[in-house]
Order: sequence, then C-alpha cells, then structure tokens
Amino acid sequence: MMQPAAIALGLRLRVLSADPQDCANQVIPDVATGHPSDLEAVLEFARGCDVVTFEHEHVPADVLDALVATGIPVRPGPGALLYAQDKAEMRARLSELGLPCPEWTPVASAADAAALAESTGWPIVLKATRGGYDGRGVWVVDDLAAAERVIDEAAGRGVKLLAEAAVPFVRELSAQVARSPHGQAVAYPVVETVQKEGICREVYAPAPGIEEAHALEAQRIALTIAKELDVTGMLAVELFQTADGRLWINELAMRPHNSGHWTIDGAVTSQFENHLRAVLDLPLGSPAPHAPLAVMANVIGLDLPDLYPAYLHCLARDPGLKIHTYGKAVKPGRKIGHVTVLGEDFEDCAERARHAAAYLRGEIDE
Repeated sequence: MMQPAAIALGLRLRVLSADPQDCANQVIPDVATGHPSDLEAVLEFARGCDVVTFEHEHVPADVLDALVATGIPVRPGPGALLYAQDKAEMRARLSELGLPCPEWTPVASAADAAALAESTGWPIVLKATRGGYDGRGVWVVDDLAAAERVIDEAAGRGVKLLAEAAVPFVRELSAQVARSPHGQAVAYPVVETVQKEGICREVYAPAPGIEEAHALEAQRIALTIAKELDVTGMLAVELFQTADGRLWINELAMRPHNSGHWTIDGAVTSQFENHLRAVLDLPLGSPAPHAPLAVMANVIGLDLPDLYPAYLHCLARDPGLKIHTYGKAVKPGRKIGHVTVLGEDFEDCAERARHAAAYLRGEIDE
C-alpha cells in the first residue's frame, strides 16, 4: 500500500519478500527473495537501498544492528524498534517517562502473577513479551490456577511473559503520528477501533464523541513517545479509554497500522505517504481529514472462494464506497481487504461499510 504513494513522490521501492506469493510482489517490480532473519539476504537486499524501513516489527535485532553497521539508514532504528518488539521493554521505558501504563510486572513464575493480582485484583492479563498480534499471545486469566496453566505452557515453549492489570475500558483508541529524523511531527485524528476475537473489525475517524481534551491528551502521548523513543516514520499508539475518560497505553506499532488505513481515502496525506516522507526526511504532509467522518471496515476472510462477483456487486450498489483488496488468498480470519466510507452521518457511514464488508466476506448475499 506504499506503492501508489511512492509513485506520486517519484520514489522506487524495493521489497524483501520471504515468499514469492507475497501480495507486495504483485505491485512492486523490484523484489528480492529472502527471509528477514537471513543476515546475508538482508545485507544483499539493502545494498541497493538508500534507506530501509519495515512492514512489520519482527526483524531480529542482530540483523538490524548489522545493517546499521554497514552505514545504511534504518528507520525506525533498532533502538526505537526494540520497544515495539518487546512489550516488557516498552512497559519499562514508558513507565520511566511517566506515561499512563497499567500496573505490570515481568513474570518468571506464578508467584509474580499472584503478587500483581494481590495489588490489582483478578482478572489479570498475561502477555507474551514478543511476537503476539491480532489477539495472539494474550491471555486474560481469572485466578491463579488459570495463570499457572498459561505460565507453564509458555515456559515449555520458551516464551517470556509479563502480567498487567486488566483495564476496565469502555473503548479502544488509536493515536497515530508521523515523525521525521530532524524531529518534524504531525498527528492524525484520534480514532476508535472495534475489536472482535482480538482482530480489528472497524475504525471510526475521528473517535465518535471524544472530548477535545481527551483527543489532545492521546495525541500528546503519541508525540511524546515518538520523540523520547526517537521513532522515525509512522507510530500507532493503541490506547484503552475508561468510563471516566482516562487513557491507558496498550501497545505500540512503529509502521503504518491497520487503524490508519482510512487515511488512504480520508486524509490529505495517507499514513503510507507520510511514512515514506518521514523515513526519507522529506517535509511531512497534512494529516487533515477530507470529510467530517470516515468509517473503515476490515474484510476478514471466511470461505468465499472468489471475491470478484461480490466486489462488482458492492461497487454497483454503493458507488461512494472505496474498496481495497490485498491480493491475498482467502483464509478464515485473515484480513484480505478493507472498505472505507466518508460522510457526515455516522450511522449511514457505518451501515454502508459494514454491509460491504459482510458481503465481501460472504456473510450476506443481498
């Protein structure tokens, strides 16, 4: 999804792809095949690049350090990316900065989880410190016996855990900012994300009914993190909001993020364009929205074997839709596309986006 922005900016992208069938290979002609953990493959790929950036955070630190040692700009750098890769490191650093984090502790044994629960009460949340996403690697446990089962299983697989208080949130928010190497930064409207089974289903931009003070606080938190962690490129700060309006940091993503896909159609400068501008230290573009409201609905794969007839139906039924498909094989639970609707009326936009996403998923046929 960076390729259209790259074309407009006059840039050439090169992609390192572990699988020849990866969807990026369908739109970017300069493809090197190799796994991000293969140091030689990464170094060979990077020799043809002016700057290296990421689609995900799971590139090993030693590979990143080796890239930096060769003199190739890596943005965000390994020092910043650590805090998106390791949730314990992230919690420790953000706590040092005085930013709002749930009470937490590293977990070496069930006694650590029990000690946290004594302070916060049950339930608590156990998280894999590395590798989890879309609800994976997260367990809400109601008592010590359940915590012991998770901890024992994780230890058997060599997975490190942390424990944190279960935040009684009323909704989830995302604050996205872009930051360049020389410190210019812009903040997008704070959005609400709707999760189901750990997967983001819908995004509302801006978050409906959010008070200005709370939106400004969310943006302040994201801008502070970007500056203090020396993030270059896009940063998404996922937040919990409680009934009293307080905000608590959940997780970080240092890349274009699903909560910002609405910006492709809904903002003056998309998150993908601003990520490219940021990592190349170009002046950043305006994050201002095109319309009072944008609703984005993810298309989650079910068992519809061919999207094309459904795609045609949705375009004909509602010419105001913007449908993006990713060129991925349809599999249950996989994000295979998204739909964006711009407008002024929330219920209208949400109904149209939900209908199209459900039709493309194969849940409805009219």
